[in-house]
Amino acid sequence: MSTESDIRAFLASRRAKITPQQAGLPAFGSNRRVPGLRREEVALLAGVSIDYYVRLERGHLGGASEEVLDSVANALQLDDAERAHLHDLARAAAKRPVRRARRPRGPLPDSVLRVLNSMSDCPAFIRNGRLDILATNPLGRALYSPLYSNGAHEPVNIARFQFLDPAGRDFFPEWEQSVHTTVSLLRTEAGRAPGDSGLTNLIGELVTRSEEFRTAWAQHNVRLHHTGRKAFRHPVIGEISLDFDAMELPAQPGLTLTAYSAPAGTPEHDKLQLLAAWGATEDAPSTSSPAPTDRENRR
Repeated sequence: MSTESDIRAFLASRRAKITPQQAGLPAFGSNRRVPGLRREEVALLAGVSIDYYVRLERGHLGGASEEVLDSVANALQLDDAERAHLHDLARAAAKRPVRRARRPRGPLPDSVLRVLNSMSDCPAFIRNGRLDILATNPLGRALYSPLYSNGAHEPVNIARFQFLDPAGRDFFPEWEQSVHTTVSLLRTEAGRAPGDSGLTNLIGELVTRSEEFRTAWAQHNVRLHHTGRKAFRHPVIGEISLDFDAMELPAQPGLTLTAYSAPAGTPEHDKLQLLAAWGATEDAPSTSSPAPTDRENRR
C-alpha cells in the first residue's frame, strides 16, 4: 500500500472507533450511515474546515502543520503511539526525514554485547524494528530456542516464526494478544521507516502467506511496547509468564534490548534456572554473537 492509502485507512479506522457521545457531541438521528464520527464532526472538533479534513483523510498529510496534526489527534482521541504514527505518516507523505535513522551502522559494538551477556539471570535479546533477533545472551537463546530449530536462517524473525512456522502458535499460548502486539509493532515501524525494503518485503510475505496477519494488518493498530508481561510455552520448561522491559539503544538507532525477568522465589524464577541449566548442556553455537547486519547481508 502507498503512504496515501495508509493515511486514509488509519484515519478512517480511528474515526470509526469514536462515538459522538465519547467526543462530547450530540448524536442526532438514529440512521447514521457510518460507525463512529462523521468527517464533518472530526473537522469541527479539530477546528478545521470540512473540505480541509476530507483532503487530509484522502492522504494529503504532507502539508499539514504540527498544530493541525495535533488537533486531529486530539479530535480522534489518539493515544501516544497513534499520535506518533500520525506524525510519521505525515513525514512520509511530505518525504521529510523520519524521526531518526532507523538502521545501525555496522555490527553491534562489543560493549553492547558485554552488557547483554552480563544479564546472566534474565533472558535478553536485541532486535530491530522489523523484529529480527540480532543478538541474544545464552538464556535468551534458550528461551527462544524454538525459533532456531530446524536450522533456521539467521537472523530469525519473531513475526515470521509466529505466523508461518507451525510451532509459532504453540510457543505463544496467548495467541490473539500476541498476534495483535506483533502486528501493531510492525505497523508502527512501517510508519517510522517507510523506505525500509526489508520491512516492506517481510510485510508482503506475511500478507500473502498468512490470513491471520492480513486480517490484523488491515486494522491499522499501532502501539508502544516498553513494559508488560508475556507468556511462553517452552518445549522443555512448559508454560512460563515473565515480566519484560524493552529499552531502546540510543547509540544504535532502531535497536531495542528486551529483557525478561521473574521475582526470586517464584515458580517462574525456578523455571528460568531450569532453562539455564538446560541451555548450558546444549551444543548450539555461541548465542551472543550478533546476526549479520543489513550491510553484511548485502555483501
